[in-house]
Amino acid sequence: MTYYILGAIVLILIVYMFVTMRRLSKAVTNLTQGKFIEGYRKAQLIDVRETKDFETGHILGARNIPYSQFRQRFKEIRPDKPVYLYDQNGGKSARAALMLKKKGYAQLFHLQGGFRQWSGKVKSK
Repeated sequence: MTYYILGAIVLILIVYMFVTMRRLSKAVTNLTQGKFIEGYRKAQLIDVRETKDFETGHILGARNIPYSQFRQRFKEIRPDKPVYLYDQNGGKSARAALMLKKKGYAQLFHLQGGFRQWSGKVKSK
């Protein structure tokens, strides 16, 4: 009986992960660092990490809208221009993109691997 319950839980988790990944792939375009660099200068570059992480170092030209404040501040992002998002590893920026997609934003791009993989120009305070 216990194995059936564990099996059901594992199956539910796998289905949930699959559905989430499908939703993300429809909401946001994952970009390698090279492709990200090609387009982010002509777009709105948003760092969704917390302020203390942003101040430690961020991609040159990025604006900080922490994920913890995203629901209140997303209107600071123009829906008619491309939006390039990143965070430390990629998870929060993908969720932020999903939220923006639900709000009607269409041109959403995400840095694959996040800031920890970034080797381009960085600005710090």
